[in-house]
Amino acid sequence: MADPVTAPIPDAIDATLPPSKALVPKASLLIRFGKWIQPKTNRWISRSSRVPDVPVYDAADFAWTRTLEDNWEIIRDEAAAVLQDLEEVPPLATISPDHRRIAPAGRWRSFFLVGYRYRDEANCRACPRTAELISKVPGLNSAFFSILVPGTHLPAHTGVSKAFLTCHLGIQVPRESAKCRMRVVDEWLEWREGKCLVFDDVYNHEVVNDSDETRIVLLVQFKRPVGPVGWIIGNLFLEGVRRSRFVQDARAGVERWRNRKRD
Repeated sequence: MADPVTAPIPDAIDATLPPSKALVPKASLLIRFGKWIQPKTNRWISRSSRVPDVPVYDAADFAWTRTLEDNWEIIRDEAAAVLQDLEEVPPLATISPDHRRIAPAGRWRSFFLVGYRYRDEANCRACPRTAELISKVPGLNSAFFSILVPGTHLPAHTGVSKAFLTCHLGIQVPRESAKCRMRVVDEWLEWREGKCLVFDDVYNHEVVNDSDETRIVLLVQFKRPVGPVGWIIGNLFLEGVRRSRFVQDARAGVERWRNRKRD
């Protein structure tokens, strides 16, 4: 059994920076257009969906989740190796300005393998088996280790697009699981180590970790199975997001974080 990953103690400056819209840069014209058209694209995608439009799914409906579950200990061991020092893992609020409205500074950290189809080659080399396993996920959009330290609350929010769904594979779950859970609409869900949880993050959801242990999941975003109309609209929308400041700022933020000790 790999040693559990322990949480860093956020510094005093981080602790004074709660999530806030005021910390998010002014939206560009492209992002404002994307937000305007987002509800329209979501309606078309929902109508074209080949799976029910529901908040939470049975993971067994997606055959590839079984492969992740069967190999979860391999993934766990690779995660433990690269997450030994969480101070070296970038906080999402630091690398992605658009997440500052929901991400408590220093408390939600992400180790990216793939983000909007951009591979982080260095991180994939550090987790070769995990990278190989996620490469077989149909319609993979993003994959990363999502880390919530004790005392973290991600307030209610909604995702980017119904063009993809989200899968969480439990990697490290606090023993007091009832204190670490996620609400999707009106249902509270708890993670289980080695098990996948699949949901549509466009539905209102929030996450809390009131335990004294760190929670780690492998978060996988994958394209929703849809018909031709949904495929065209969803891919056009996601390509726009992929080229937007929302994604490009995050990519630049990862590189700044990686190079910070060289400056």
